Amino acid sequence: MSFLSDPVTQGYLEASMRLAMPIMLAALGGIFAERSGVLNIALEGMMLAGSFTGFVAAYTTGNLWLGVVAGMLAGTAVSVILTLYAVLIGSNQVVVGVAINLLIVGATSFLYRSVFGVGAATPRVSSFAPVDLAWLSNLPLVGPLLFHQAPIVYVGLILVPVVWIVMTKTAFGWQVTAAGEHPEALETLGISVTRTRFICLLISGLLAGLGGAFLSLSATGIFIDNMTSGRGYIALAILVLGRRHPLGVLLAAMLFGAADALQLRGQTLGIALPYQAFLTLPYILTILVLVLFAGKARNPAALGIPFRRTSSE
Repeated sequence: MSFLSDPVTQGYLEASMRLAMPIMLAALGGIFAERSGVLNIALEGMMLAGSFTGFVAAYTTGNLWLGVVAGMLAGTAVSVILTLYAVLIGSNQVVVGVAINLLIVGATSFLYRSVFGVGAATPRVSSFAPVDLAWLSNLPLVGPLLFHQAPIVYVGLILVPVVWIVMTKTAFGWQVTAAGEHPEALETLGISVTRTRFICLLISGLLAGLGGAFLSLSATGIFIDNMTSGRGYIALAILVLGRRHPLGVLLAAMLFGAADALQLRGQTLGIALPYQAFLTLPYILTILVLVLFAGKARNPAALGIPFRRTSSE
């Protein structure tokens, strides 16, 4: 039996893509926010809201796709809150983002107990099953990585070229770039920077909510407190490593997914280390990425800077 056909290797490859997908979806949404000039620290809260709302909707209706839609709408609702404070009022974007994340952690924990009670058996849903693509799933390396995944994984992979086309080949994408680089110039052309950033944050919340719904409806079939466990913050690191480019984000997400899958398997290898040491692998990688690449990455000129019209405008 070759290394690539070994069941352990195939399981690792499949898990790497599965674990990469939620942070990749959130990071794709983050591309729109950050290229328009908004530092979306609230990706974590958007994902968590999507994970909780998607699970509750799927559990109560018995329809996983309704849960996905509900999760996306929940992430979008959180993005409206961020827009209100960070774009319309002009508050500090980092402070607002962190505050939203803390709010969503407490709110989802409280609402979960309100809906399902305390001390009861953990509610579950039947998560999305992998799509059967016949002989393609048996191909070495790419088979388990790409062709034995849940439907949302394929949605995410399709979104990568879609986001690239939108950002580089459409008038809207050029407006987004202008809003992040030269917002005053965009306003002089009669295009509202506020409206552009608002739309970008809605897209960001939509995709982050989809990533959160993936966690509860595809990866696990359950919801637990603080289920995202910092994945929204990892998505911010992926944006830096991937240079806010869809393909770069995909590759960076797969790197983090591989690290996450490695820590899961490392706990079963019998190595004389506490399991918490393996749990830290993705977060150590996040810190290393920020240390090594944060200073080298070029940020949009107006990133994190609230835009205010001058009286002449």
